[in-house]
Amino acid sequence: MTISRRTLIAALGGLPAAALLARGAFAAGWPERPVHLIVPFAAGGNADIVGRLAGDMISKGIGQTVVVENRGGAGGSIGAAFVARSHPDGYMLLVGSNGPLTVNPLVQAHMEYDPQKDLAPIALTSYVPHAIIVTNSLPAKTLPEMIALSKQHPITMASSGVGSATHMTLERFKAATGANITHVPYRSGGALMPDLMGGSVQSAMTEFSTALPLHKGGKARIIAVAAAQRSKLAPDIPTFIDGGVKGFTASSYIGILAPAKTPADIIAKIEKAIQDGLKPGGPVAERLASIGAELATPEQMTANGFAAFIKTDYENMKQAAKLAGITPK
Repeated sequence: MTISRRTLIAALGGLPAAALLARGAFAAGWPERPVHLIVPFAAGGNADIVGRLAGDMISKGIGQTVVVENRGGAGGSIGAAFVARSHPDGYMLLVGSNGPLTVNPLVQAHMEYDPQKDLAPIALTSYVPHAIIVTNSLPAKTLPEMIALSKQHPITMASSGVGSATHMTLERFKAATGANITHVPYRSGGALMPDLMGGSVQSAMTEFSTALPLHKGGKARIIAVAAAQRSKLAPDIPTFIDGGVKGFTASSYIGILAPAKTPADIIAKIEKAIQDGLKPGGPVAERLASIGAELATPEQMTANGFAAFIKTDYENMKQAAKLAGITPK
């Protein structure tokens, strides 16, 4: 059969529109099968706990199963790269946090993804403030006393690793106060706790949720929390701001992202599912509060708000990396 030139041109000219229609129809029918939510860390940590709560919220909101998978390694970069390279069809999502979104680009020279170009923010869910916890044997009882003591004798302070979010907070704290701190890096926040209780290190910069059980159990003392307000779980603990460090806040945050170019209507459906699931007073909000986490603001629970949050945090991390003399390796 012979096809005329006019017929061929008309057929080819219609392809882009057909493709757009097909994509729109595909997005409209989403989700037709289970959605996978990648946690780029091992099970049991803050990202895993919050990620599984987010998975339940999304599942209820979209009416489809959400399968949570742990793909740890390289400070979260392996799991994040896996999602970034996935087809942008709404069936592969990421539990994002400081490491894979704003810290790793400053410490890892050969990343397989660009967090700001290859991932689409959907919603920030929550954050856990950082805190300084000290051994019971340390004479300093308050943050000002610890700063003053460090200027007489250097104080060792652990973090969850070189270039980690808590290490970056430690460096910002040193720059803001002039405290004489010797950094002692560990593999994770949980790994440093036995040495803190044993007195091998004098203090630690870690997540409030990690430190709180030790504080309440009398095994160590939290002297300051890097939040705008005191925690309802421990109102006796002052903030860094209470301790004279003006405007100082820092936290480990969790949000949900998709591969770049995921259809906007799919992003909107997931965004709404998270917003509905995190309503104040609801079971998920109460669960997060019970582990010391704070809900994101309504604006941060939007794609645009989360994107702005990431951009600001990246600038803060860049400054902290410069203070610490950290360069990508």
